[in-house]
Amino acid sequence: MILVTGGLGFIGSHTVRALLDLGEDCVVVQRRARALPPVLAGASVRVEQADITDREALLAVGRRHDITGIVHLAGSYPWPPVPEAPVQATRNALGGFLNIAEAAQEWGVRRLGIASTIGVYFGATNDGPLREDTPLSMTAAVSIPTFKKVGEMLGGFLADTTGLDIVNYRISGTWGPLGHLDPFFAAPALIHAAARGTTADLGHLLHPAYAEDGLDLTYVKDTGRAIALLQLAPTLNHRTYNIGSGQATTNARIGQAIRKTVPDAQVDLETGGGAPHLVLDIGRLMADTGYRPEYDTDRAAADYIAWLRAGHEN
Repeated sequence: MILVTGGLGFIGSHTVRALLDLGEDCVVVQRRARALPPVLAGASVRVEQADITDREALLAVGRRHDITGIVHLAGSYPWPPVPEAPVQATRNALGGFLNIAEAAQEWGVRRLGIASTIGVYFGATNDGPLREDTPLSMTAAVSIPTFKKVGEMLGGFLADTTGLDIVNYRISGTWGPLGHLDPFFAAPALIHAAARGTTADLGHLLHPAYAEDGLDLTYVKDTGRAIALLQLAPTLNHRTYNIGSGQATTNARIGQAIRKTVPDAQVDLETGGGAPHLVLDIGRLMADTGYRPEYDTDRAAADYIAWLRAGHEN
């Protein structure tokens, strides 16, 4: 049985769906009680309400279930930022991470997978797709990549000292059903607007969006399947894996895909966007798990629009 923290969230629910489809049983840990999301409707999923920062509550889950692996997707970082209490927020974030590692050791799990982010590559020098051995900058402008870098280093230390098989997932920009309007890229907002026949409001973005802006974007069903394959692979040759599409998708390309389903969609953005595109090399992932993306941009856009038009809010 695989325990998935944050297993009823955006990427978590699709990861649980993929694990179930691959024949695994799952138990999810959520801090707050909530119903199963639509992608898990009718599925046999055990749900435990527990906060990963509560060590005793977390360890008790392993006394009720025979847990053989852990996929840790719950956020081990202070987000949104807590400027009035940064020390306590940091203690909570790292405490939850360490509780998960302690649980993995106590339960004797086969593998502990930990969510990282494409953001760890911000500031890295590259002239092509980013490989997992690319030297990383020691600084980061926001909390998420900062804590993910710390988590990767702590995970490496704990793997060496405890013998745990700890694997990092460096996840690219992910979009699709159950997602939110991401502050870093425009694709979800463009899809929502097209599905509802409105003009996209991009005021939530941290920076203005231009047609030529691009990023390695992955449809969430592919992200979830990649994580599931990494968790279940009999052997892995590395501790860190990029999870992405292996190519940049620009806002203009998203607009083209949307218009194949919604011809009159208002998705034109101002020309421009000179920032280099972050693209992940996914050779390790493909070689060690057999993973191949199943959703290109056209298929992803059509699937997401159909999902929203079926009455789903996100």
